[in-house]
Amino acid sequence: MTSGNPLAGGAGLAGLVPASGPRPAVQPVVLLASPGWFAAAAVLYWWPDLTFQPLIRETALIWVAVGAALVLLGLFGDRLGGLGRWSALRGPWFVVLGLAAVLWTVITAKTGWLPQPFFPTPQAMTEVFLYDTPKILYSAWHSVWLLAKGFFFGAVAGFLIGISMGWSKAASYWGVPLLRYIGPLPATAWLPLAFFIFPTSGSASVFMIAFSTAFPVAVLTWSGVAAVNRDYYEIARTLGGSPWFLITRVAIPAALPHVFVGLFMGLSTSFAVLVVAEMLGVEAGLGWYLQWAQGWAAYANMYAALLVMAAMCSGLITLTFRVRDRVLVWQKGVVRW
Repeated sequence: MTSGNPLAGGAGLAGLVPASGPRPAVQPVVLLASPGWFAAAAVLYWWPDLTFQPLIRETALIWVAVGAALVLLGLFGDRLGGLGRWSALRGPWFVVLGLAAVLWTVITAKTGWLPQPFFPTPQAMTEVFLYDTPKILYSAWHSVWLLAKGFFFGAVAGFLIGISMGWSKAASYWGVPLLRYIGPLPATAWLPLAFFIFPTSGSASVFMIAFSTAFPVAVLTWSGVAAVNRDYYEIARTLGGSPWFLITRVAIPAALPHVFVGLFMGLSTSFAVLVVAEMLGVEAGLGWYLQWAQGWAAYANMYAALLVMAAMCSGLITLTFRVRDRVLVWQKGVVRW
């Protein structure tokens, strides 16, 4: 007698469970993105510009190379390991960026709907990156170094303040009013005082970046230490733990997720202060480069600096996430990632 359950027999299972085998190598979304880049190159090269623009051929070749790379990733992406997974995840973005390249070309170089030089053409951006890359990289290096110094001092100060306030009632009593009334003030509001107190504009810039970093780190560290379960302390005391042991082995590890949230927030605020600080008195940096480009009405250079700045900020945030993943790997089952 045959059972009425369709899954009872092998035929039913064969009809519902897909046969095992290699996955198809084609990534259709990535492959779909390539025509947009080819179209952008064709529009750029064959549609005459309103005014003379250099590097048309070079820019079109760059976009053709991007389209060809997307064809290869679309056809063989699943066989390329991590690169294939990266491209598959960003396939829709490749499509949108290709269409954006077509639109950018049409509304700037071909029709002039967006006036120049306020909205540069693709060829103008290529010219900036082709001829001004050494100056941009030099400025980016100075920005990274200045940001690293200010962020380090601010993170250390904020971490120590937060630990002290979370552990000691006396430190909390005196620290809360200061954080409440001084911490939320914009770091740029201290600009005149900073330039008066510190001997150089570089040290004043480091102070402003450190100030903008210390506040969120201190508040989140304080919150993390204060939120530690008191039972952990009692267990550690029962086993003979000293106050130093309770701070370093109980309070700080339990508060680290909050600390990293403060570091993320501090990095974002310090990056905003960095641009302002570099516009006032320093001799290099992306903020200085932006001011220089604005003075010469070189708007293509300004947009190039903004792109580099966005890439730098994204890279630093990604690096912070990687450090967080390494430091908090033992909390993966406890903390939501």
